[in-house]
Amino acid sequence: MTNPNSTEKEIIDILLVEDNPADVRLTQEAFKETSIKVQLYVVRDGAEALDFLQRHGRFAHVPRPDMILLDLNLPKKDGREVLSEIKTSPDFKSIPIVILTTSSAVEDIHHTYNHHANCYITKPADLDQFMDVVKQIEQFWLSVVRLP
Repeated sequence: MTNPNSTEKEIIDILLVEDNPADVRLTQEAFKETSIKVQLYVVRDGAEALDFLQRHGRFAHVPRPDMILLDLNLPKKDGREVLSEIKTSPDFKSIPIVILTTSSAVEDIHHTYNHHANCYITKPADLDQFMDVVKQIEQFWLSVVRLP
């Protein structure tokens, strides 16, 4: 399948907001195996995510991400707060946000969609299933969907 985004950008910039080092490694490995060129930026907590978007401090020269993969259970500022701040900001609200979390709580699902998350995925515990989920994110969000 041809990537509709390929004529616009050669590399898709993705911000991964994840505090679990094992999940970071798995996500990095899964994106290495994709057919789309992805630059994955990783921050470990919600405060860093907002600093990245606002290009504060060490993030002064980072690009605006084309998409955000956001965990909900984060230190400093949780993913629910980060989602709300991003989606109420005129500068960032158009960035697609995929919630990628261990939570399968109905209230989390409702909360994130009410705050304009674009997608909610519960992380599978199984390694192969996790890799498959990341590949499906790539197939849909980076090959089918046209990013803003």
